[in-house]
This record gives sequence, C-alpha cells and structure tokens, in this order.
Amino acid sequence: MSHAPTGLALYDRTADDAAAAVISRYSTSFALACRLLGPRVRPHVRNIYALVRVADEIVDGPAADAGLSRDDQRSVLDALERDTLSAIGSGFSANLVVHAFARSARAGEITAALVEPFFSSMRTDLDVVEHDEASHAAYVFGSAEVVGLMCLQVFVNADAVPKGRPDEELVDGARRLGRAFQDVNFLRDLDDDAGRLGRDYLNGAADTVRRVDVLDGIDADLAAAAAVIPRLPADVRGAVWTAHHLFAELSRRLRATSPGAPRVRVPDTAKATIALRAMMKAREASR
Repeated sequence: MSHAPTGLALYDRTADDAAAAVISRYSTSFALACRLLGPRVRPHVRNIYALVRVADEIVDGPAADAGLSRDDQRSVLDALERDTLSAIGSGFSANLVVHAFARSARAGEITAALVEPFFSSMRTDLDVVEHDEASHAAYVFGSAEVVGLMCLQVFVNADAVPKGRPDEELVDGARRLGRAFQDVNFLRDLDDDAGRLGRDYLNGAADTVRRVDVLDGIDADLAAAAAVIPRLPADVRGAVWTAHHLFAELSRRLRATSPGAPRVRVPDTAKATIALRAMMKAREASR
C-alpha cells in the first residue's frame, strides 16, 4: 500500500521543496544554517526566506533585466503582497513559494503586521536611493527586523498547542540580530549597491569614520542578540548561533578591510569550523 502524499499534502511538500531550492541557489551560508535547524522548524524558515528572496529580486535587478519598468516592478510587487496576504487567510496559492510561506505563516501565527512592513521596505527600493538615519531605520525594520520576528514566531509556535507570543527580550534580540545581518550585508555590498543600483543605504559608509560607526553598531546588536539566544528552543539554538557567529566573523573581516576591497566572504572551511563550534556550544548549554 502506497503512503506517498497526494492532494494538498503533495502540493504542500512540493511548495516546501521549491522554497528550499530557492535558498540553496541564493545563499550557501543561510542554507548551512538551515540544515542545522531541527525538523520542526527547518522548512518554515526556508519558506520565509524564499519569499523574502523572491520579493527582493523584483526590485534588485532580475525584473529590470527582464524589461520591467519601475512601475511594472511595483505592480508585480503589489500583486505578490496581495497574493501573500490572501494565501495566509485561505491556506492556498498557485505560486509555490507564496503557498509555502503562507503555510509557515499560519503555523507560526505570522500576520499582516509583519508582512506589510516587509513589502513596504521592498517598495522603498524603487523610489529611494539615499538613506538618512531615519529612513535607514525604517527600511531595516521592514527588510530585516521583521524577518527575524517571523522566524521567532515559527521558533515559538511551530507544532505548539496552544500557540504563544514571544516575550519582549526575545523580540528585541530577534530584531537586533536581523538588523546586524542587514547592515553587514550593506557593508559587504557597498560598491555593488552604489555602482549597479545607485543606492546608499548607510549614509556615506565609504567614509572610514562612518564605516567604523556602522561596525560598532553591528557588534553591539550581535552582542545583544547573543544574550537571548540561550532562551530559544533547543532545536534552533545551534543554527542561530551558527548564523550569529558567521556574521560576527564577517564583521571582524570587514574591520580588517578598507572600502573598495573585494566583497568580504568567509571561506567554506571556516564556515564549517564555525558551525561545529556553534553546535557544540548549543549542546553544552542544553545539558
């Protein structure tokens, strides 16, 4: 007797597989961290980041390369947001990545309060090319901090009965970790953002003094996030520590390079060492 999934179960699995394929193509570091998550949450985190990646690609080049104008890109992004919010309500989308995200949103009780700021930040990329302190904070909240909060919702609520709300310390840690990740990537992509996209997210971070200020903020956010990681569910701590340590290493390497240097990366061998140490740290803390 066959036990292969059929109907909605088959569609759900196919959607999860599609999201996993997106992540594996776009980020080796993130794919590594995802593999370290427990099976309870692993597909949900992949599903969240797959939708984030697709939305990002609408405004970061591929859509324009396909010939879409800025107005066309805005229309596609708006349609994606509508489909996402509708799918969260109905439990179904004809777009496999949206369907996967909606499944995870329903499992984690991710609502429009987190989805809408994300799409708002994506729309900002179509209109704003130079950010000041206030617009940077608003952009990073929608593009990164809410993504950390989406993951936190899944960490707390996936398979949980009843579902709950993360406390304020965990919320602050998730936001600050997301903010650190985003600012690290802004520094890594400074030349590409300026040259290819004509954007300045960090208000002149090519200047040495400003660059140090940004790195100091990143390290402060990483330290604050580290303080609450031990309070996360045991099946996610190792993966979160791995992601944290990878970005801490990127921050360290960014301090040792000057603006205009090749994009900073962590070699695969160093990534493996970081992951091993992070998993050992998580296991020791669970004893």
